[in-house]
Amino acid sequence: MTRRGLLLMAALAAPGCISAPEIVMVDRATALEEQAAGSYKDVEQRLARAGMNPTPVPLTPNQLEDLGIQPPPLVENLGKTQADRVDDLVRRHCVGEGKDGLLVVTRKQCQAGRVSADDAAMVERVNRARRQLWQWMRTVRPGVPEETLRQNWRQAHAEGVVCGGWVEAADGTWGEKKC
Repeated sequence: MTRRGLLLMAALAAPGCISAPEIVMVDRATALEEQAAGSYKDVEQRLARAGMNPTPVPLTPNQLEDLGIQPPPLVENLGKTQADRVDDLVRRHCVGEGKDGLLVVTRKQCQAGRVSADDAAMVERVNRARRQLWQWMRTVRPGVPEETLRQNWRQAHAEGVVCGGWVEAADGTWGEKKC
């Protein structure tokens, strides 16, 4: 074989050995792309757990008032005196001015809220203070019966009761004070 024959054989055999490499297409992102995109596995798990754990739906302040629950004040009422608190309870009909001159807790007529244990204790303190006042008035005017002193005090006190406050009439019925 001559040189020419060898070249010819090499030329014919070469195309059979040389081939193009296979191209592999990957449909997954590279590790760098996955890091950049972030992992949402934690978020998906929290969402799945939240769907399994029922929680109460918060109510709006208007819905709370419709249910008779007083929403908490936006600013604390540190400046409220005991008299202001009593006036507020009387205005909401939670407490009424009784015909005997004492405060009466009227829970059934209470509007927009409820009477707390602190409020009931405050009403008792106010009633105790009123009884002490009437006792002192008897020492100042010993000849006047206690019932007369009470009625006179109640008439004078009734003028200062807050407008719309819950007041017991002489016949035992309850109503709002007209101003």
